[in-house]
Amino acid sequence: MIRFEQVSVVYDGAPGPAIRDVELTVPEGELCLLVGPSGVGKSTLLGAVSGLVPHFTGGTLRGRVTVAGRDTRTHKPRELADAVGTVGQDPLAHFVTDTVEDELAYGMESLGLAPDVMRRRVEETLDLLGLAELRDRPIASLSGGQRQRVAIGSVLTPHPRVLVLDEPTSALDPGSAEEVLAVLQRLVHDLGTTVLMAEHRLERVVQYADQVVLLPAPGEPPVSGTPAEIMAVSPVHPPVVGLGRLAGWSPVPLSVRDARRRAGDLRARLADRAPESTPPGKGPTPPTPEAAVVGSASGLSVRRGRIAALRGVDLSVRSGETVALMGRNGAGKSTLLGALVGLHAPTSGTARVGDLAPHRSSPRDLIRRVGLVPQEPRDLLYADTVAAECAAADEDAGAEPGTCRGLVTGLLPDVPDATHPRDLSEGQRLALALALILTARPPLILLDEPTRGLDYAAKSRLVDILRDLAADGHAIVLATHDVELAAELAHRVVILADGEVVADGPTAEVVLASPSFAPQVAKVLSTSPWLTLTQVREALEATPE
Repeated sequence: MIRFEQVSVVYDGAPGPAIRDVELTVPEGELCLLVGPSGVGKSTLLGAVSGLVPHFTGGTLRGRVTVAGRDTRTHKPRELADAVGTVGQDPLAHFVTDTVEDELAYGMESLGLAPDVMRRRVEETLDLLGLAELRDRPIASLSGGQRQRVAIGSVLTPHPRVLVLDEPTSALDPGSAEEVLAVLQRLVHDLGTTVLMAEHRLERVVQYADQVVLLPAPGEPPVSGTPAEIMAVSPVHPPVVGLGRLAGWSPVPLSVRDARRRAGDLRARLADRAPESTPPGKGPTPPTPEAAVVGSASGLSVRRGRIAALRGVDLSVRSGETVALMGRNGAGKSTLLGALVGLHAPTSGTARVGDLAPHRSSPRDLIRRVGLVPQEPRDLLYADTVAAECAAADEDAGAEPGTCRGLVTGLLPDVPDATHPRDLSEGQRLALALALILTARPPLILLDEPTRGLDYAAKSRLVDILRDLAADGHAIVLATHDVELAAELAHRVVILADGEVVADGPTAEVVLASPSFAPQVAKVLSTSPWLTLTQVREALEATPE
């Protein structure tokens, strides 16, 4: 169905090819997963399937890519639209219409399908992706995760033979991600749809793949094989694979179920021990009750149009504390962060950062008290180069020249100063936006889905930076669907549902009580209070064989 023959792509002005000598075949009715660090060319490879590379992105494509027998060099994206459906990393760039139902129908209208067929498929897709309650909603009013589901739905309705998905679950809560993956499984197994997917959150998807293709480094040829073969050697792998490697299991497990069946001996080795650090991995100690409150909400309610986004939320965050906001898509996490930086005025109750009411304060006053990295990092990026963005951030924050650049280097090494922000991957743009906010070192740092688009190595570097900031007294609030990040980093977890706080407590206490928000290690070692691979490694290293 998809065939790459000695394919290389070189962009004008780039020091080397984005992808080199790709030989790949994806048969009909298989799910093929692309893995690898940020910036290795996964999005370029996906774009070559849909024809966006090189017809839309530019550059030079050598070799041959065929999809359903069509050569993408001679068929432009519109000539492949009936066979290939594509969802990129940024759902907003995908939308054409204003409402959910119209967006689901648009692709079929373009292909000239009959109205009764269109109506039936729209209803099927609304049910498949849990969008029925949102059918009349303006797309602009949806949460990031809801937009992601609409974007996926809009390419499903024309029933393409090939689906190309770039980070399809990155903005979804665990439940919604499972629903989307279940839909993809049905398409693959029941309809014979071919799916080519790039995803950093391998803990969600690797067990469903028929084939895994590893892109080890920029410009290096890919390595392909079964999921077990690639995960045994891949530098990027989910926690359950890391646990299998640590325990010496062969083949490595790909799912929690596989690992749990083999974990008896490991549980026995850990039976007399308890995690030594909270949060795990030699993280900072929790703040004392005497620590200053740097951000708070009291009885906070916010309406966004007809929607009651927050209802009577009480929350306080102290200096040195890291709090993870969790909950399903549309629960109010982003709205709460927005209220703390003045983007949303309270309908009732109060929001405060330090001694300021955010919605009544000027940006100049707020910048040194609170900083927000939004879900769409491009909203913070205006300059033509990375160097110019960093220089402007240093000036705005009154920081020493080079401060921002040092943060960028710490998160994503080897990004040249002259790179235009639009040429960065989604994960790289997020890292740059985070560096811009951190340059001012505000006491309260807010991050909305900070690991979206980040590979495991970049996420590890982000965790180290945030731990150092917390150790220096900064308070950090993360709105995240990444349960592994919350387990690794947060002192507290606050779960929102329909705009209300339904749980608020120490991380281990909250996530172990919730199957939806428990990390993989906790699910495998379910009778013990272990949350992360780091905790298990520390315990085994301290325990004689």
